[in-house]
Amino acid sequence: MICNGKGVFLTWEDLSVSVSSSRDGPKQILKGLTGYACSGDVLAVMGPSGCGKSTLLDALAGRLSSTWIQNGDILLNGHKQQLAYGTSAYVTQEDTLTWTLTVKEAVHYSAQLQLPNSMSKAAKAERVETTIREMGLQDSVDTRIGGWGRKGLSNGQKRRLSICLEILTRPKLLFLDEPTSGLDSAASYYVMSRIAKVSKQEGMTVVASIHQPSCDVFGLFRNLCLLSSGRTIYFGNCSAATEFFATNGFPCPSLQNPADHYLKTINSDFDEDIEQGNGAKATAEEAIDVLVESYRSSSNICKLIEQQLANIHTRGTGAIVEKKKKKGGQASFFFQCLALTERSFINMSRDMGYYWLRLAIYIALAFGLGTVFFDIGTSYGSIQARGSVLMFIASFLTILAIGGFPSFVEDMKVFERERLNGHYGSLAFVVGNTLSSMPYLFAISLIPGGITYYLIGLHGGNKRFIHFAMTLFACMMLVESLMMIVASLVPNFLMGVISGAGIQGLMMLSGGFFRLPKDLPNVFWRYPMYYISFHKYAFQGLYKNEFEGMRFGDKKETGIDSYVEGDKILRETFDVEMGYSKWVDLGILFGMIVLYKFLFFGFVKGNEQIKPFIKGLLKFLSFRNTN
Repeated sequence: MICNGKGVFLTWEDLSVSVSSSRDGPKQILKGLTGYACSGDVLAVMGPSGCGKSTLLDALAGRLSSTWIQNGDILLNGHKQQLAYGTSAYVTQEDTLTWTLTVKEAVHYSAQLQLPNSMSKAAKAERVETTIREMGLQDSVDTRIGGWGRKGLSNGQKRRLSICLEILTRPKLLFLDEPTSGLDSAASYYVMSRIAKVSKQEGMTVVASIHQPSCDVFGLFRNLCLLSSGRTIYFGNCSAATEFFATNGFPCPSLQNPADHYLKTINSDFDEDIEQGNGAKATAEEAIDVLVESYRSSSNICKLIEQQLANIHTRGTGAIVEKKKKKGGQASFFFQCLALTERSFINMSRDMGYYWLRLAIYIALAFGLGTVFFDIGTSYGSIQARGSVLMFIASFLTILAIGGFPSFVEDMKVFERERLNGHYGSLAFVVGNTLSSMPYLFAISLIPGGITYYLIGLHGGNKRFIHFAMTLFACMMLVESLMMIVASLVPNFLMGVISGAGIQGLMMLSGGFFRLPKDLPNVFWRYPMYYISFHKYAFQGLYKNEFEGMRFGDKKETGIDSYVEGDKILRETFDVEMGYSKWVDLGILFGMIVLYKFLFFGFVKGNEQIKPFIKGLLKFLSFRNTN
């Protein structure tokens, strides 16, 4: 078989991959694999579960993290080089999609993020329509993707949409991890036939891991890479695989799917004997050893690779693959931020749990606070009541932002997929996420905040209400930023909620209400917790906003005409720092928002190094607990 010499010719020689293990040392996943993939063809990577299919795809796509040890050569047109933006795309086994969007919206925003500014709106729209038709989704363009109990696209349609989002840029390389997983035979054939058609039309090199293809699906592949326990059982033309198995004593029975026969023969997970052509039986381990040895002794794959490379260089396409990013192959940072902000805002507004339900709860709590503390007055008894209600607003009301954590986790999953495929960078995501949430948080500050403020009868005046609403807005922003940081580190829902609530609990405890600042223990609670807790600045700013300029007392209570000034209450009752104004406290809160966003950006940027560390730590702790 000779490649056509167009597009990308991908080769890997003596590729080995190991992963570090805290228990038994490095564990080898791939063991000296060699193979190639041609443009216009679909290479099927098959094997039983745990054989290394996904690891091979990750290694070829350059997606292995720093905890993996990789040896061997991976070449594009005979050259070692990084996979630049637009060169490759990767479709994971899990369909990670923004479920509130329609098919057309999902593809539209993906086009806005990936396609260059030099393309006109009409050209982008045409690319979107063409790609949707290529994947057979033209009848579902206005259907929402669906999720979280809302019915939407079928599994097959979601698979095609995931592929659709990655082929918008017409990548030269397409990696598919289990594209038929969870699909019936008809849907599997439809998905793979579309991929094979696009591959031929665009000259695209496709490498797909397939678990158990039907006869029809298997017939779409030209080349086959068969793995077992990280070793190559067979690599070559699909039509020649049956002869290879038969020659080594494992013929495929008549009327049986060849793919099923291959997988049954090389699956060592079960203690089932394999029937040989001469009537004898062999264990799966024996069959694997026979096939591996036969392949090694008879394979001329290295010579085939050399022939393919020579053919490609002869045709003049063996040059290093151009980096589209340097030639304006991607949208600018400004347009990426704009597209991400708009997409995220639509997602939030359609997510009943994130947007509308939380807003309803905030309004209900606002009426609850307003009725419990209704018309609080200026008696001596109202002093502690005012302090309590301001503490509740700045801490317990804002902690409800934890309710948005499931949506934050889903946002992070979508971001991880798009970032790894080079759709946009971490900074654009942070900017878009921040801008899209601001209108919602501002609405919470004004509507429930206004209900609470005026029902209770807090200190009147427009400037004071503005300070109150801005402080509430800043606290909401800080809590959401904190939970986004947690979501970027701990994608597990239960662990994330517990971690976020625990961090905020520590901050509230050291904020200066439950224990006055002067009475806090110096070690840890005052230095540093009191000064790094945003509740300190929220409490003190709200106290100054409320008590400055007020007098408290009631002749009916004491029998004498005596009052206490608000400034004295601030100093002696609440131990408030009076050396600076409430606007300084507000400014510090907004400064902390910027700091939290930079921390979020830093964690997102360094996710590849941080997540393996956290996973390793959790594995180590679980190992200690089991011993």
